Amino acid sequence: MRGTLAIILAGGKGRRLCVLSERRAKPAVPFGGSYRLIDFALSNCINSEIYDVAVLAQYRPRSLSKHIGIGRPWDLDRQRGGVEILQPDLGSTGSDWYKGTADAVYQNRRYIAARRFEKVLILSGDHVYTMDYRKMLRFHDRRKADVTVAYLKVPPGDASRFGIMELGEKGRIIGFEEKPEKPKNDLVSMGIYLFNKDVLLEALGEVPSGAHDFGKDIVPAIIERYEVYGHRFRGYWRDVGTVSAYYDANMDLLAPEPELNLYDIEWPISSVTYDYPPARVYPGGTVSTSLISIGAEIYGTVRNSIISPGVYVGRDSLIESSIVMNGCRLGTDVKLDRAILDKKVTVGAGAVLGTGNDYTPNSEYPDVLNDGIVLVGRESELPAALILERNCCTGVGVGPADFDGVGLHLTAGTTVRAAKL
Repeated sequence: MRGTLAIILAGGKGRRLCVLSERRAKPAVPFGGSYRLIDFALSNCINSEIYDVAVLAQYRPRSLSKHIGIGRPWDLDRQRGGVEILQPDLGSTGSDWYKGTADAVYQNRRYIAARRFEKVLILSGDHVYTMDYRKMLRFHDRRKADVTVAYLKVPPGDASRFGIMELGEKGRIIGFEEKPEKPKNDLVSMGIYLFNKDVLLEALGEVPSGAHDFGKDIVPAIIERYEVYGHRFRGYWRDVGTVSAYYDANMDLLAPEPELNLYDIEWPISSVTYDYPPARVYPGGTVSTSLISIGAEIYGTVRNSIISPGVYVGRDSLIESSIVMNGCRLGTDVKLDRAILDKKVTVGAGAVLGTGNDYTPNSEYPDVLNDGIVLVGRESELPAALILERNCCTGVGVGPADFDGVGLHLTAGTTVRAAKL
């Protein structure tokens, strides 16, 4: 909508996604076969008639820059408006690496002040959802708010992972606590903030030194001095900041009637397209309850899985409850169960990824790789007859020689790294 600048925060490293974000920005991680995580925020903007978008990038920005380009897939290649990618200007006085969400916006305050907008919509680049931001803008105007924070209800057991808000009359926020150990309720912030521009610049200038985050520092500090309201969202929304959350959000797409509808022609999720022929299932190949992207060649069996563009599945292979990203090649008689393969992975004949009942947490990522998922870094070459038990992980660019010291049967929780990259 006219008068609104959208700022997408896309600078985080994303350690909890393990090897998926080692060589790319977290918002550039592939999702759902044909998309990247940032596609959802960008598509929501254009579908909401917000045509002025700034993406604040920092960690591995090339992956984002290459994907977004001049914004053509989202109709953001415009003479007026469009998309800009902003990185820390380390040559300027007072500039440094972004230290948090609020610090990233603060370091771009001159850019914001110079633009002719009344409102600034701050978004995260790594959340999966569809949302009409115009509803939030109309709510903001009706309440004559200075700041509006989008929120939703979550299962009580999940609330401690988010910012918790207390609401008073007409939805005014009277309390806000970031990730409390004992949440007071189940109303959680989505990390979507709508500011009047003058209030945003004032709030950023008034917070104490070292206050770097909107949820932890900015919002709690301003709720008594400004008109700050909560706007409830009732649709599908997932923060995919961990391997398990990422896996579950992908698997949600395979439900008979998924909450996240990728087929809504009135609200398309746009992305970069690939020059591949149509997907093909060959004689002897079978597919059930799966998403199969263009260019895929299926000779084996695929069940309850997501297959990205250009994937090859060999004869007698069984791909079950797995995510296989662009350009992977799986040989004959390969077995995958709850596995995530990053781009351009090659798997030799007879390999088994995801087996056994031992759920020992991963040696390198015990806090986020502990529920049976096997994770393979991009551009790895896995040897024939390899066995990876639950919670195993291979780093980026692992090759056959990297298994010489550990053998071809890796017990649960083992991590293998490439000797040279």
